[in-house]
Amino acid sequence: MRLFSGLFLRLDADRMRGLVAREGIPFLLLPLIGALICLALGWLAWGGLLVLVGFGFGSFFRDPERAIPQQPGLIVSPADGRVVRLRDSARGTVISIFLSVFNVHVNRAPIGGSIRIQEYRPGKFLMAFDDRASVENEQMMWKIEGEASVTFCQIAGWVARRIVAWKQQGDTVKRGDRIGLIKFGSRVDITIPASFAVVVEKGDRVRGGSSILARLESNSEGAED
Repeated sequence: MRLFSGLFLRLDADRMRGLVAREGIPFLLLPLIGALICLALGWLAWGGLLVLVGFGFGSFFRDPERAIPQQPGLIVSPADGRVVRLRDSARGTVISIFLSVFNVHVNRAPIGGSIRIQEYRPGKFLMAFDDRASVENEQMMWKIEGEASVTFCQIAGWVARRIVAWKQQGDTVKRGDRIGLIKFGSRVDITIPASFAVVVEKGDRVRGGSSILARLESNSEGAED
């Protein structure tokens, strides 16, 4: 695995966009190579199983292009998944998004601006839909300052045990830029400043980079999704 990882992680990330995240290439290729060997030896059942495993990993690590809203005063979802919780906090509204193993796990910048804080916090690996995961689980906290100051956390779950960051503190990002991923099922919490009107509800399905979570209050009336 390390040999394949070292080889394929050198690939140009730009060439992989729209296909799979580069971290997923070893997970995709190794089962497919194993499947070819099994099929060549006549082990059809094992070959078929490995093909399914390979395509399963390919689906998990897929990295589709997204249409990013360009209007000012918007905060977009940093992740694909389902809104499982909205709660008030001293800094605004916290939106929790649960990512199942079937969702895209590439995470994106909710606003454009400068990454002021990128802080890794070790912790537990509780189920990602458990409310305690927001506080107790391993996570990466980001703070981006642009037309607003937005904080969000990539939270590892029971299956997800590695958070990958593609951007670093001090980098400048545009709204919807890829910033990293969480391997396998996980959760993302984002704090919406009080000056923004939240436009999603619990149970809504959202897509990273393209789904609007909130609008600046002055832009919220009469605007279209």
